[in-house]
Amino acid sequence: MKIASKNTFRSFLFLLMFSMVLTGCMAGDSGSEEGSSGNENEDSGNLEDKVVVYSPHGKDILSEFEKQFEAEYDVDMEFLDMGSQEVLDRVRSEKNNPQADVWWGAPQVMFDEAKSEELLMEYKPTYADSLEDMYHDEEWYWTGTSQTPEVILYNNKEVSEEEAPKDWDDLLDTKWKDEIIIRYPLASGTMRTIYSAMIYRSYKESQDPQEGYEWLQKLDQNTKEYSANPEVMYNQVAKGVGTISVWNMPDTVMLAEEKGYPFSYVIPESGTPVLTEGIAIVKDAPHPEAAKAFYEFVNTKEAAKLLAEKFYRIPTRDDVEGLPDWIENTEIKPMDIDWSVFQEKSPEWMEHWDQEIKSSDKDKSE
Repeated sequence: MKIASKNTFRSFLFLLMFSMVLTGCMAGDSGSEEGSSGNENEDSGNLEDKVVVYSPHGKDILSEFEKQFEAEYDVDMEFLDMGSQEVLDRVRSEKNNPQADVWWGAPQVMFDEAKSEELLMEYKPTYADSLEDMYHDEEWYWTGTSQTPEVILYNNKEVSEEEAPKDWDDLLDTKWKDEIIIRYPLASGTMRTIYSAMIYRSYKESQDPQEGYEWLQKLDQNTKEYSANPEVMYNQVAKGVGTISVWNMPDTVMLAEEKGYPFSYVIPESGTPVLTEGIAIVKDAPHPEAAKAFYEFVNTKEAAKLLAEKFYRIPTRDDVEGLPDWIENTEIKPMDIDWSVFQEKSPEWMEHWDQEIKSSDKDKSE
């Protein structure tokens, strides 16, 4: 009996140990399966070793998120900082051999144009429920990251609040001749939108762009120069080479508060274009999983709040709390714009401006 009891006990121990090992293996398999059913973006093991981002957001924002993303995912982020129209042109030229993974930042009309040319990949992010319909493509080829109102920018050391133009038509007053510095429009999504909006104001009733062309001709006559990039425009206005420009509100606020530029702004009384800035993954991106991870990372609630507090971006997500007062208290009168008309007509309108309006004055710099 004692021998039999010892053998039984040993058998019991063996079975118990085997059962524990087996249970552990099953638990491990179950955990792996559960993990794979979640968001793949959270599993850095599935990611490629780098992600390439094309963006007009500027080196300050891009460098900030480069550091954070690389620290979080151990993935190398490479970025090219260029105008939004330049991004579209480059993505278009690389269609048969994509080099970029993510396109971060541009007006929604440009993403719609890219979608129509089959340049983007469909991707519905995890935060989709926090976006109203107006802030994403209906098939999720892009989503909105921020809202961007356009404003009249002025040098407040040279121009008083009382003197500053109050509306778009005030820019045509001859007292502003050679006082206006404009970011070269063909390379800038912001400027193309503003110029197209000036045409659209009359076009929506007449279906004729001529009145808008005449308006841009008068603006051109008051424009001292067209700056090759935003930094040149900022510096020229800050130095008083020209005292007036048109740009977006978030950048204007940021430049004044963070960099000490003598900039103030006016929200035009008659209304202003309010752009939805977006993000998209490039079709056939070389690093698709890293692209999804980056897309999600820069659109978390934490990222949206950081972009609002540090970079003056107004988020499209409706679940971000504790935003700065300047966002909560800003009153904007959006222009009533049919963005599909913009997408269709803007290339034609801007070509006319370049060939028939801007190019008529050979003394102006590009």
